[in-house]
Amino acid sequence: MRPLLAVLRRDLRLARRRAGETLLGVLFFVLALSLFPFGVGPAPDILARIGGGVIWVLALLSVLLSLDRLWQSDFEDGSLEQLALAAVPLELVVLAKCAAHWLSGGLLLVLVAPLLAVLMAMPAEAMLVLPLTLLLGTPTLTLVGSIGAALLLGARRGGALVALLVLPLYIPVLIFGVSAAEGALMGLGGTAQLLILGAMLLVSAALAPFAAAAALRLALE
Repeated sequence: MRPLLAVLRRDLRLARRRAGETLLGVLFFVLALSLFPFGVGPAPDILARIGGGVIWVLALLSVLLSLDRLWQSDFEDGSLEQLALAAVPLELVVLAKCAAHWLSGGLLLVLVAPLLAVLMAMPAEAMLVLPLTLLLGTPTLTLVGSIGAALLLGARRGGALVALLVLPLYIPVLIFGVSAAEGALMGLGGTAQLLILGAMLLVSAALAPFAAAAALRLALE
């Protein structure tokens, strides 16, 4: 575990030094959402109705914006090749880097979500469920996105291609994340959707590191 913790600490330090890149997705998330009351009007019933879907779509796009920094900088400076040649299995390195990527970006989305739910005039019930859906869903988005980012590592215009590749895989997470918030909004609860999101996270944590590690080995050959 010591090498994995070293990778995690290293990536978190790099994210702290590159605060501008790290916060880009969160700033996009906040600024884009703040435009919706101006675009659709300040009516609380309209904002509350679309709030969960808007927050989830923008969170998804924020994760997409940050995927290029998951592997690209390590690939360019050669440290990714050193990690691949280390005694630690590359799959565990992938898991550690995904965890650092989420802690430096996805966790911030979870923390600001209640404030943005207030901006969208969502009721208290939905404001409690929404952060839970993001807490379970955004790590899944990162893990699945790591596969696409690894497959297109070094490709020209890789960011746009990664978006086209992983967006269809994001749809189930988006559906259950939004439906959990909608269920809470209508008084139906969102327990079933939260359990499904948790299952998706466990499956992604089990399978995505192997797929991403295989794609990285191909990119490094």
